[in-house]
Amino acid sequence: MKKRRIVFTSFSVLVLVIIGIWIMKIVRGEVPYVDQWTRALVATFPDTYIYTFFRGVTNLGSEGFMYPFTAIVAVLLIILFRDWLPGVLFGLGIYVTHQFNKLIKYLVARDRPTILEEANAVGESFPSGHAMVPIVCYGLIAYFLAKKIKSTTIVLFVQIFFALLVFFIGISRYVINVHYLTDVVAGFVFGFICFIALVYLYEWLQRLRTRS
Repeated sequence: MKKRRIVFTSFSVLVLVIIGIWIMKIVRGEVPYVDQWTRALVATFPDTYIYTFFRGVTNLGSEGFMYPFTAIVAVLLIILFRDWLPGVLFGLGIYVTHQFNKLIKYLVARDRPTILEEANAVGESFPSGHAMVPIVCYGLIAYFLAKKIKSTTIVLFVQIFFALLVFFIGISRYVINVHYLTDVVAGFVFGFICFIALVYLYEWLQRLRTRS
């Protein structure tokens, strides 16, 4: 168990260091090597079925979809658990993550590779909100559903489904060329950190309520 924790911690630190290097390069006006290497690939997607597919998927992470969806799911969680905490934490967690994403974008101030208003692709580029916010949204849905589902097989299916959904939404921003690949990877990392923090917060609050 300790070895796994050490490996996970070491890997996490390495990832954060790499992202830190990307940020320093971007702030200096440079393009990280990963983005230089992957620019040619993204140019091959327009006018293909791949582009059409991801152009549709990307809408599942857009503000116009996410905010109404979040409100509906928050209410459903309150009903399902017969408790206000899951729904409130879900809604506020997504809102705070979105604001955190906006703050990082403002501080880094990276221009997008292209602007596409109809795909909610305006403003700063780093990190991708479509990678960062959905990992919190759909991750929390999977987390809360797992608490109500008794079958481990179904729980695994739910987790894989939402993990793939999050990945497709995030990577769609690279495929339709409104984000650099580093924007998407950083969005996943920051979003995962927010997700884990919210899960720990929820469990901590539950323990406090149980004691009182």
